Amino acid sequence: MGTLGRAAYTVGFWIRETGQAMDRLGSRLQGNNFFKQQLSRHRTLMNVFDKAPVVAKDAFVAPSASIIGDIQVGAGSSIWYGCVLRGDVNSISIGSGTNIQDHSLVHVAKSNLPGKVHPTVIGDNVTVGHSAILHGCTVEDEAFVGMKATLLDGVVVEKHAMVAAGALVRQDTRIPSGEVWGGNPAKFLRKLTDKEMAFFAESAANYKNLAQVHATQNSEPLDETDFLKVLQKKANVDKTLIQ
Repeated sequence: MGTLGRAAYTVGFWIRETGQAMDRLGSRLQGNNFFKQQLSRHRTLMNVFDKAPVVAKDAFVAPSASIIGDIQVGAGSSIWYGCVLRGDVNSISIGSGTNIQDHSLVHVAKSNLPGKVHPTVIGDNVTVGHSAILHGCTVEDEAFVGMKATLLDGVVVEKHAMVAAGALVRQDTRIPSGEVWGGNPAKFLRKLTDKEMAFFAESAANYKNLAQVHATQNSEPLDETDFLKVLQKKANVDKTLIQ
């Protein structure tokens, strides 16, 4: 984007801001709150109480992710699009080289029915699949949590263990190293092979490399010429469909 493009973008930004401010002022003068809309500006990192997230410089946090409160994210880890990590009533710790994939939720337990306090601790080179829920649990190094799996308070997934996709792991369950657990409630399914356990570290490394690509792309402004090419391509496709 050239100098003229940046200037146009800045002017457009301030026009939109002015319009929103005038809309709010007009609503107040009319005394009609029905048309008032709170503008929500997404913040990837957010303090809560007196706690602030600490994220390693080379970690990737997607623009639409939310990291809130007492959270540490280690070097080379990645928090993907739509994830929510909420360390408000306890802490969340994520090691190095770990990936928390899209739309996953990580929370903590201040206290549960047995009265136990559970932070969430995720080790190094862990893979957490899309839309998983981790609540007040521990996942050790090079473990694997499948898509849409749910880990409840007090769960421990040992090193080189695997939770199958869609599994519900009940409170205080320990999944031993080298085993796959799945189902609802989760139960032992089988032993992992050496090749499968070796894949866990490979999966984490692949996501670490992929995260670097996304981090680079997200740091670049949308190129005006590329944007125009996309519009022209879409127009050509629409024209073809009409004919």
